[in-house]
Amino acid sequence: MSTAKTALVTGSTDGLGRAVARMLARQGYRVWLHGRDSLRGEALAREIAAQGGEARFVRADFASLTEVRALGASALRDLPGLDLLINNAGIGPARPGAQGRELSADGHELRFAVNYLAGFLLTRRLLPLLGRSAPARIVNVSSAAQYPLDFDNLMLERAYSGMRAYAQSKLAQVLFTFDLARELRAGNVAVTCLHPATYMDTAMVRAMGVRPLNTVEDGAAAVVRLACAPELASRSGEFFNGLEAARAHPQAYDETARRRLAAVSAQLAAFPAGAAS
Repeated sequence: MSTAKTALVTGSTDGLGRAVARMLARQGYRVWLHGRDSLRGEALAREIAAQGGEARFVRADFASLTEVRALGASALRDLPGLDLLINNAGIGPARPGAQGRELSADGHELRFAVNYLAGFLLTRRLLPLLGRSAPARIVNVSSAAQYPLDFDNLMLERAYSGMRAYAQSKLAQVLFTFDLARELRAGNVAVTCLHPATYMDTAMVRAMGVRPLNTVEDGAAAVVRLACAPELASRSGEFFNGLEAARAHPQAYDETARRRLAAVSAQLAAFPAGAAS
């Protein structure tokens, strides 16, 4: 059996996630690739293998919590441990051909479901594996675009906009990061989040009609540094902007807001608070 460390990178069949997966494989990680597109995923796994790395593709649509649970079950069944979880999968403020508010398979606002709730559930499912491999790290790929959560309108049935939905989901990731870091502080599992780079050359940015300012390699370098740099091993419960520690939206530091989000997330994901699998 391989003695390499294992990383799971969600949303790794394109853009930032693909670049991160390639970098981790070059550093010797056995990489679990995730995405919705089996052709892209299998092609990337073959590419990594051809370069001497080790990768496996697992398919799941993060718009379905049933598929998220299946991905978690597969990892729990097949992996003896997990050294690194990078929650990168997400969708942007706009999608080609989509108009107005969209819902997930479970009836939740789509961006909240895919960008935040799926990662919340997957992380909760995989905590036993991460704990078994400690010291381990969790990196949540968030954004500098952050909009405060209105707990009376979390699914944005009122005043909807794609950008608000996206920015709300990204701030939710930060609240979750801070909350989980405190929960795991004695377990030697570090939890951080970051804005990797501004307007990278990705399909998400192009769909917004924005001219890219950075490459995906710029963003991937920031993610991999947070995930692997020895000097950051003890950093947890922090938000980074690229390579530097930064301040998130003030709501991220509101313990009442974090508790409310944890409670509603457990309810929406049908995952009991404090459960490990």
